[in-house]
Amino acid sequence: MPPDEMRITDLGTLKAFAHPLRLTLYRALHVARTATASQLAGQVGEAVSLVSYHLRKLAEHGLIEEAAPQSGDGRERWWRPAAEGLTVRYEDLKGAPELVAAQGALTRILLEQRAALYRRHLDESATWSDDWRSAGFDAEYLPRLTAPELADLQRELDALIRKYQALGRSAEAAGDTRGRENVAIHLYGFPFRTREDRQP
Repeated sequence: MPPDEMRITDLGTLKAFAHPLRLTLYRALHVARTATASQLAGQVGEAVSLVSYHLRKLAEHGLIEEAAPQSGDGRERWWRPAAEGLTVRYEDLKGAPELVAAQGALTRILLEQRAALYRRHLDESATWSDDWRSAGFDAEYLPRLTAPELADLQRELDALIRKYQALGRSAEAAGDTRGRENVAIHLYGFPFRTREDRQP
């Protein structure tokens, strides 16, 4: 089983990951848990050769790895994420401006892709049951916090979400897949200033 978390701390890996198609492939592979290039190509609408190339690039940087074959076809190469989750933390990068810039580029692409995923959900919301439409949420909170309090909040939210991920994995391992769907949870916690605050 892959480790829980991989921290990206080097420029080469950041740049390799900050590619729209590679991010899309990584997300699709994370959802599937294991897949071949041809399976992923069908999901993302790209040629198998192009998908294979980008999967190899992700593997070169240790972001994904080969998985045990899931079928009898020995020609198929199966892949899986190298870790349950990836993190890029400012404290690992702050001494190097080029790393901070690469993190910014990665974060902007992720933001665009997450917004597109949510827009797609909104466009397709009528196809979901009343239970799913009621369970989904979109919320904004505007507390006044210190930096340490915001960091504590992030750790608590991470622990809570990981608890539910573990529940889902345990249930699926036991064969209980009834009613389970892929769920995207996007959280952002960042400071901002009002116009009044910004004035000298």
